[in-house]
Amino acid sequence: MNPAPALEVNNLTKIYGSGCRKCIENTGPDHSRNVCPVCGSVVACADITFDVMPGEILGIVGESGSGKSTIVRCLHFDMEPTGGAAYLRCSGNDSGNENIFLLNSQRKRAVRNLHLGMVYQNPQMGLRLDVTAGGNIAEKLLAAGWQNVEKIRDRGGKLLKRTEIPLERMDEAPRNFSGGMQQRVQIAKALANDPDVLLLDELTTGLDVSVQARILDLIKEIRRSTNAAMILITHDLGVIKLLSERTIVLKDGRIVEMGLTDQILEDPQHEYTQLLVNSVL
Repeated sequence: MNPAPALEVNNLTKIYGSGCRKCIENTGPDHSRNVCPVCGSVVACADITFDVMPGEILGIVGESGSGKSTIVRCLHFDMEPTGGAAYLRCSGNDSGNENIFLLNSQRKRAVRNLHLGMVYQNPQMGLRLDVTAGGNIAEKLLAAGWQNVEKIRDRGGKLLKRTEIPLERMDEAPRNFSGGMQQRVQIAKALANDPDVLLLDELTTGLDVSVQARILDLIKEIRRSTNAAMILITHDLGVIKLLSERTIVLKDGRIVEMGLTDQILEDPQHEYTQLLVNSVL
């Protein structure tokens, strides 16, 4: 029997603005735009359907404004989708057969605190920069129901060590850290609750090449040592090639191609994917 997906997403749609009946049909790759010419609303993403298996890294690639980040922010409850459904099918989650977008705010917080981890492109969105590195992790653990201070500190120390943050800096604020160290603290915080689904939004963008390599090695180590499903958002096909088994290609808020990463990189079918691949070669 095949295992069930850790996360299943059906027809996720997010429209910024009032929206109208023509928004979907008048936007997308066929029109080379994501702004509705009738009402001016922005169709950030529409009819996005996919699943991700336990232990799998699913890559989502596309240019800036293609809707990549909107997808993971909807899944993390940072914003409300306009339509669609998502099902988090993991052990200990009593909402596995419910559309998590329709849960009340209390249950959404429970799902986020117990089952999801998020790493943002900008560490300021994922960290409280004036709170210590250990305090940021403790905040996540407290939200997940941890109560013993000694165990919380021990867990925080182990996560920081795992993400190559010196333990002597555990009580230092991330504001004093480099960009790469801030990202590693974010990853440690995201891993605090042993998430079933890890959402990674452009986690290497803007970092030096050597720092990027260390963070990508860390993601590979996490994949080897956990069963977390990961969604990797990036515009970098090199990162996709290195990490993801399957890849979704987005353009103007729509999926234009989806399949095994090797197939997409070696024999892209959609003209936009061909353009992306050829621009790297």
